[in-house]
Amino acid sequence: MDIAKGDVLVMKKNHPCGTNRMLVLRSGMDFRLRCEGCGREFMSPRSKIERNIKSILRESSEP
Repeated sequence: MDIAKGDVLVMKKNHPCGTNRMLVLRSGMDFRLRCEGCGREFMSPRSKIERNIKSILRESSEP
């Protein structure tokens, strides 16, 4: 999967705060994500995150 910094991931399961949208702060072998609901930042392995993604919202790059 091609996931880059700045993408918003819509996850299959909700974060404990109730939202399911996560902002990608860092990608590589691990992801650093920020919950858009409560602002909590956490790191998780790439394999775990890729299994739980429902969709990816990308910032539109307009010229």
